[in-house]
Amino acid sequence: MTLMKTLLGAAATLALTTGIAAANPAIIYDLAGKFDKGFNEAAFNGAEKWAKETDGTYKEMEMQSEAQREQALRRLAESGANPIVMTGSAFGNVLNAVAPDFPDTKFVIVDTVVEQPNVKSIVFTEDQGSYLVGMMAGLASKTGTVGFIGGMDIPLIRRFGCGYAQGVIAANPDAKIVLNMTGTTPAAWNDPVKGGELAKGQKAQGADVIYAAAGGTGLGVLQAAADEGILGIGIDSNQNGIRPGKVLTSMMKRVDVAVYNAFKEGADLKSGLEVLDLKAGGVAYAMDENNASLVTPEMQAAVDAAAEKIKSGELVVHDYMSDNTCPAATF
Repeated sequence: MTLMKTLLGAAATLALTTGIAAANPAIIYDLAGKFDKGFNEAAFNGAEKWAKETDGTYKEMEMQSEAQREQALRRLAESGANPIVMTGSAFGNVLNAVAPDFPDTKFVIVDTVVEQPNVKSIVFTEDQGSYLVGMMAGLASKTGTVGFIGGMDIPLIRRFGCGYAQGVIAANPDAKIVLNMTGTTPAAWNDPVKGGELAKGQKAQGADVIYAAAGGTGLGVLQAAADEGILGIGIDSNQNGIRPGKVLTSMMKRVDVAVYNAFKEGADLKSGLEVLDLKAGGVAYAMDENNASLVTPEMQAAVDAAAEKIKSGELVVHDYMSDNTCPAATF
């Protein structure tokens, strides 16, 4: 199988390999790149799974700057790719402008909602998955203080933090939660140095477990936490293996499933909104050989019991994006 790779260079030019069928799907990764060990890499894994199962090929694109979003999307649409998947809410405004110009092309956006007749919007209940890892943090903490480090300060990331805080408090009502955001621009997703500095600052305030919902910045958080002798919590993909024995768990957001399903539907993809919640397997916490020694059977049983209550509707996690408030923490 030949995998065609499409790259946007610094001059914002796009080179498309010839000989690919016009109906082949495509994916555009957000700025952290496809090997970010998190959100984008999960998307890449979903595309690869589809390619291996079908012996198909797809177009992929990595951008170099924010300014390239619209050109990248238009050039892929002009190339005949269908459907075109993009990762990240930052594509929202661009897609809203581009989609009407290509009514016969199906677009998929992950992490935000774009209401166009040829767009499928896929969102996740990050608050539910974050609640579970928050419980894990509250149960594992020896100091009674845990941390949260977000990437760009947007409502979506506050949803992560709020869900996490609710889980922490459910496990330990007396816990203290230290919250930081990395920045207010897209650069906040790819600043591991600052992530490490924030993690050290939170440790100085007593935090011994830190959840990083910060894209590439989170890799710096996990590294610093391990170096400082405290625990990190990964995001999006299973990041337990980044520092084995030092990452308590990871909140898995199944972007891979979203991309795989979109590619599988192909040009027949149905538009509209799809919500991948805990019950649908859209979010989960990660257990493997890398964190098995950190999670006791009692901890896992407590978190699993909460998960079942969330799935059944008995336990409702407050969603920050519903009213921009959080009952368990102040942002």
